[in-house]
Amino acid sequence: MTDIAMIEAARSRIAGHVRRTPLLFSPFFDEIAGRRVLVKTESLQLTGSFKFRGAWSAISALDPDVRAKGVLAFSSGNHAQAVALAARMHGISSTIVMPSDAPKLKIENTRAYGAEVVLYDRAKEDRDAIGVKLAAERGLTLIKPFDEPLVIAGQGTTGLELAEQAKEIGVERAEVLVPCGGGGLTSGIALALEARAPRLKARPCEPAGFDDVTRSLASGKIERNAAMSGSICDAIVTPSPGTITFPILRRLCGAGIVVTDEEALHAMALAFTRLKIVVEPGGAVALAAALFHGEEMAADTVIAVASGGNVDAALFRQALERFA
Repeated sequence: MTDIAMIEAARSRIAGHVRRTPLLFSPFFDEIAGRRVLVKTESLQLTGSFKFRGAWSAISALDPDVRAKGVLAFSSGNHAQAVALAARMHGISSTIVMPSDAPKLKIENTRAYGAEVVLYDRAKEDRDAIGVKLAAERGLTLIKPFDEPLVIAGQGTTGLELAEQAKEIGVERAEVLVPCGGGGLTSGIALALEARAPRLKARPCEPAGFDDVTRSLASGKIERNAAMSGSICDAIVTPSPGTITFPILRRLCGAGIVVTDEEALHAMALAFTRLKIVVEPGGAVALAAALFHGEEMAADTVIAVASGGNVDAALFRQALERFA
């Protein structure tokens, strides 16, 4: 199981290969939220999301002979791009299973990073089954998107940075809002904060209608989403929290926060106009929670993780035209 030692080891492996992303703020956000709001900008990470941390962590830890045979991943886009680039930087092949309705930009970028892309229908086909089958047929190592200890450890390096940056500016207590799909980033951050900044509390944020983690935390057992499509927050739409991530989330995280697609679009526009950063809908749900769901928080400071910035131009224009 992932622990702080694994996260520290992952940090050593990724040193020099990932960006230490900035922690930004805006007086306008503080005014809207009625409290201090800080934004951890993983949208500025390599491949446009935090996923590169976990991909590099997992691939770099493989035995060289195993790694040389190539890797496989299944993803709606951000994990896909991360694995594709990390594989290319390691000089190995990658095969990525992606839903056919993933944003065009993410599919094109994954191919541009050198991966073979295999498309599937997420409403009718099981991506896990497709991935396992391909891995067995080709002798590839499957790099899971979230329910994998080495991936969680890589994502946890975000939490190590965040703890250090909070300390640098004198923040000792805060609620850390994290966009949450299967829980890899949220659980990794929660583990890092437990060890390095225990007064910073992680809380998962999800889109309405796809709030499996929020419901799971409330019930104490893993809950599943009824559908696998229908939200613009495609990057964090998963069937359920992972069997590895959920016990971590249950032990360390506060209650989940659910936002609407409209709120995510509004947060995207505000991130652009006030911070000059591009954030995709799934990556903006934590900022949306910070700005529009203040009644669900008690801390005077909230830190919102902007987890990704890979958004199609048309959808980004829609956010700006509606709210900028």
